[in-house]
Amino acid sequence: MNDIKAIKVRQALVSVAKYTLLIFAAFVALVPIVSCVITAFKTNEEYASTTVMTPPESWLYFDNFITAWQKADMGHAFLNSFTILICVLAGSVLISSMLAYVLNRFQFPGNGLIRNLFMIATLIPGIATQVTVYQIMTALHLVNSMPGYIILMMGTDVITIYIFLQFFENLPVSLDESAILDGCSYFGVYFRILLPLLKPAIVTSAILKGVSTYNEYYMANLYLQDKTKYQVVSTSLYVFTGPMGSQYNYICAGVIITIIPALIVFLLCQDQIYSGMAAGAVKG
Repeated sequence: MNDIKAIKVRQALVSVAKYTLLIFAAFVALVPIVSCVITAFKTNEEYASTTVMTPPESWLYFDNFITAWQKADMGHAFLNSFTILICVLAGSVLISSMLAYVLNRFQFPGNGLIRNLFMIATLIPGIATQVTVYQIMTALHLVNSMPGYIILMMGTDVITIYIFLQFFENLPVSLDESAILDGCSYFGVYFRILLPLLKPAIVTSAILKGVSTYNEYYMANLYLQDKTKYQVVSTSLYVFTGPMGSQYNYICAGVIITIIPALIVFLLCQDQIYSGMAAGAVKG
């Protein structure tokens, strides 16, 4: 009897600890968002005289959003960001899936070495290679250039390669062999047979690459140096910072504007996103 009580007490303590941790994690995640929304609706006087968690006097004050959109030229920034995003996603998916196709379907000397090098590459911090990357970009005259930035961001993530490798391992080689016997080339096998079957992997990799590209600030700020011509969403709000301080009410309004497109995409495509993530997480 005492053992049963001890087990119940232990289970209750575990449940309390679990939900306490979840509540704390939700609190940590939601506080910045709530403070950003509150600050976005404050006038300059309210922002200077109240705390970040003090509600604004009016939730219908939209002047900050209008100022952020106009002064930061966010329409131009959104156009540049979406152009970059479409090109990067298309190029990244093609490059990573082709690499995975070659590594999975063709056995050649160095196949295992290449896979191990990709694994080692994931252990190297990206910031540690920036000096070399910047020198290469400068030598190729790709700094402060939209095509140069797109090519740089199109660099395939190692995680994306392994996502496609996992899906290729679940596709039988007999599909390739049957298509080749019917006169199909290797490119035909890839584009006509295998690529249409990779939709879950494409969704998963597009989500990962799309989020990182849309939110990228460091690379955009470093390689797109002409902010009037090549500004993107992540760098457009830099106009509200200065030596005399930052105008956070305008910055927060701009942040909310940048969140809206991602939120709309998520609401419209959440079924595909969840199915792609689930299919990409389980092998077999």
